[in-house]
Amino acid sequence: MDKSELGAFLRSRRERLRPEDVGLPSGARRRTPGLRREEIAVRAHISTEYYVRLEQGRAPRPSAEVLAGIAGALRLTDAESDHLHLLAGTTPAPSGLHRRDVRPSVLGVLERLPLTAGIVLSAAFEVLAWNDLAAALMEDFALVEPHDRNLARKAFLAGGQPPPAIYGISDDVEFREGVVTQLRSAQARYPSDPVIADLIRELREGSAEFSRLWERHDVQIPPPLKKTFRATPVGDITVDCDSLAVTDRDQHLILYTAPIGSGDAENLALLSVIGTEPLVSHRDS
Repeated sequence: MDKSELGAFLRSRRERLRPEDVGLPSGARRRTPGLRREEIAVRAHISTEYYVRLEQGRAPRPSAEVLAGIAGALRLTDAESDHLHLLAGTTPAPSGLHRRDVRPSVLGVLERLPLTAGIVLSAAFEVLAWNDLAAALMEDFALVEPHDRNLARKAFLAGGQPPPAIYGISDDVEFREGVVTQLRSAQARYPSDPVIADLIRELREGSAEFSRLWERHDVQIPPPLKKTFRATPVGDITVDCDSLAVTDRDQHLILYTAPIGSGDAENLALLSVIGTEPLVSHRDS
């Protein structure tokens, strides 16, 4: 716990607030900027004396619950709240639900990257956004109900024992292992999220393979850097696979590319031209 930095951070956040920001009358001119310490204490449901000692760097470590109350009273952003917990040496209480709304700037990146297939995945492996080349490489997600755009369901509940490789990928075994470990991590981050809880329950009940992997309690499997898609209209395409974290929404931007000048790059370019339409063979009559 960094008491002095914690106190300075609390003061800086309190002094930036105006009474009207929290529904208080502005009243007469105040001698110091921002809200009074007692006003923050009341909103955080703690004693004024304890809050004063926190700002002065003299208080013992606050609990996660107390910090959550202070974060709400100071109207902290998610990043500021995480920083507050870091300074206090505590773990922030997990948020309730995982984010499914994709930032417009990320959607713009998807559309502007040339000869790159890209998707955005949620913490629950839902495909939230995609570009045309990803639709051609994998499937046209626009024709699929949102419930069925979940890659975890596709990997484990597609039928058959074991289920067929999702999109014919070469690293199907590693992908499934990664799904399990990342869902375990998501469960820890969002223990009260019914979507994640229901998904894990569905997978455990519907897939013996998922249940077996789940009971291993594995964590942190390295993501694959290359994979081959074997079910495309132009044949096998081997791509580099890069996962970029969108940290403020706990999402990942997955990009599939091929080295310039390679046969795989040529196949990606051909795929971008034909889109989701299957290749048709024409013969002279």
